[in-house]
Amino acid sequence: MKIHPIKAFSDNYIWVIEKDSIAVVVDPGQASAVIAYLEAEALELGAIFLTHNHHDHTDGVEQILALHPGTPVYGPQETVPLNDHILDEGDTFELFEKPVSVLKTPGHTDGHISYLVGDALFCGDALFSAGTGRVFTGDYQAHYDSLQKFKHLKDTVKVYAGHEYTETNLRFAKSIDPKNRKITEALAEVTALRKEDKSTLPSTIGREKEINLFLQAESLEDFIKRRQARDHF
Repeated sequence: MKIHPIKAFSDNYIWVIEKDSIAVVVDPGQASAVIAYLEAEALELGAIFLTHNHHDHTDGVEQILALHPGTPVYGPQETVPLNDHILDEGDTFELFEKPVSVLKTPGHTDGHISYLVGDALFCGDALFSAGTGRVFTGDYQAHYDSLQKFKHLKDTVKVYAGHEYTETNLRFAKSIDPKNRKITEALAEVTALRKEDKSTLPSTIGREKEINLFLQAESLEDFIKRRQARDHF
């Protein structure tokens, strides 16, 4: 199984999961680059996975389906009518002979879900490298609980987030915890990657436990304080 990033907008990633000329596309906010990639690589579109209902994750769906009619689209209730398969916490199925588990991970939106495909986590805007999405719902408890689900995954799980926010997140983390060696080292590494326009993803759950201040929050109050500080960074 191969996982390929397609850049969209200024900082989005559309992830393409591939095996044996079949592709599954995660959160196609734009259609043109996805269509071009499928054609260039001679890939058949097997399915579309959606994590939540924000336009930068869904706007390409209808145009892609116009060229690939009948493609199944999976997602939470909040992305209906774009998806014909509605998923929720605990749903399971197989993709490319690997188990897929659905985690309900609200907070950024009310119905946000994440997909654990084998050891690959597609978490949309619920978790970023060294960060997490804004709590647009205002439900900090829900978002904090979502982070606890991520925190209890295996350290080896790879994190495929929806945005390239790692450098800014680490600059924020360093401003909060300037003596943290892990954060300082990660920032230097990520800054070098971004200077060459290289992706900082995937991360891993183990790495995030070391550098992500939001995963490290020991209480809801601590999470709220950090998230609100990040909002104004």
